[in-house]
Amino acid sequence: MTDQVKGPASYFPSIEKKYGRPIAEWQQIVRDCGITKHMQIVAHLKTEYGLGHGHANALVAHTFAEGR
Repeated sequence: MTDQVKGPASYFPSIEKKYGRPIAEWQQIVRDCGITKHMQIVAHLKTEYGLGHGHANALVAHTFAEGR
């Protein structure tokens, strides 16, 4: 029996498939963007990279949870 991925990471397969970049690359974009506030980074990802709100939010939340 396999454990089902929960939380923000559950979005990762669809993010990689839809936007064509590995999660590590997206996390580096989050770290390097120069913005510190969660929702401002979400807005940046949506505007600059065309991510949907849920996908952008999941990436930021997971990156912040790892300590950026």
